[in-house]
Amino acid sequence: MDDRDDVLILGAGVIGLACALELSRMGLRVRVLEQAATPGAGASHGNCGTITPSHAPPLTEAGLVARALCSLGQPDAPLRIDPRPDPARWRWLFGLALQMRPSAFRRAAQARAALLQRARTLLPQWLAREGLDIGWRESGLLLAFRDARALAAEQSYVETLRRLDIPVQVLDAAQTAALEPALRPDMAGGILHRGDAMLRPELLVAGLAAQVRALGGVIETGARIEGFELTGRRIRAVRTARGAFAGGHVLLALGAWSPPVARTLGLRIPIQPGKGYSITWDAQPSAPRMPLVLKERSVCVTAWTDGLRLGSTMEFAGWREGLNPVRLQALRRGAAEYLRTPPAGAPREEWWGWRPMSRDEVPLIGPSTRLGNLWLATGHGMLGVSMSTATAELVGQQLAGRATTLDAAPYAPARFGL
Repeated sequence: MDDRDDVLILGAGVIGLACALELSRMGLRVRVLEQAATPGAGASHGNCGTITPSHAPPLTEAGLVARALCSLGQPDAPLRIDPRPDPARWRWLFGLALQMRPSAFRRAAQARAALLQRARTLLPQWLAREGLDIGWRESGLLLAFRDARALAAEQSYVETLRRLDIPVQVLDAAQTAALEPALRPDMAGGILHRGDAMLRPELLVAGLAAQVRALGGVIETGARIEGFELTGRRIRAVRTARGAFAGGHVLLALGAWSPPVARTLGLRIPIQPGKGYSITWDAQPSAPRMPLVLKERSVCVTAWTDGLRLGSTMEFAGWREGLNPVRLQALRRGAAEYLRTPPAGAPREEWWGWRPMSRDEVPLIGPSTRLGNLWLATGHGMLGVSMSTATAELVGQQLAGRATTLDAAPYAPARFGL
């Protein structure tokens, strides 16, 4: 504690590392405290690497509650809620259901769209500035449908995107087949998002970590958070398994781990862990040309030059660790239903991770009103990679007391009394 950093960042996922790089570029002395053995070992590692302004509409679309209730008896459903008693989870789900009101849905969609579109502009600029080669491709994203009724039911989603000025195109069966030959010939149609892109997420977090260190930032791995020392309404030090660290500002960017850590400060962050899974193979013959979402099964497919990944699904089961073979099999089954040549052979990796799902599906970015030197950058759900650069810009501008490029109000932790 003899050395006091300008900013302590709790968490070395994609959000924490992006913020660390932005603040280091501003000339601040930054130290990142990562609980795992390596940076980016959580949700930043095994996701499908899609950059998706198209995901601006939140999950609280019509039918969410019905689908969630149906999932109670379906362990392999794309959206599954563990039926076992958990008062915190059920309170959170009730709050999420309230966000289905049209006004709440519009506010969330607009806030998510602004952050996603700003990040989509910034990300390639960052990659060029930092010299990071991470498999960036402005590939677009195709949602593939087997059921014509399911495609027709997405009309409100398409209209929402158009109101948000996000490019979207509805394709018929012939157009879908011509665009992506890897799909089976019985597709009913698709929805194309030309503004979406892709990258290798594990290369992104490794590149961000390397650049932070190159600029003099320090990343402490294995630094499990054990508590805080307070002086009045300020955090004086963060106690970890690696010792105590002091900083002028403390930025909480722990993703799904944010709520249990924040509770030790007397803060209740309305986030639940949404567990996702992925399976990665070496390069596959006849792999898709572009990222896909196999829509009725909610399976994402991303192919790189040296590998292919199936991912997604959403499981609300608390902080329960480990792989669920039923969920992994659902990914494989979805690929077999949609792809001419599903991935074959032994996978390179089977992965699970928690996404930090905020109650209103908008991340919490900005200063705490409860503690004078605490900042939050968490609750990005499935969109941490897609929102990372804009989040870092917003944190940096607020911390420096400058005018913000985006309106900061929709993301303020103060909306939850934090």
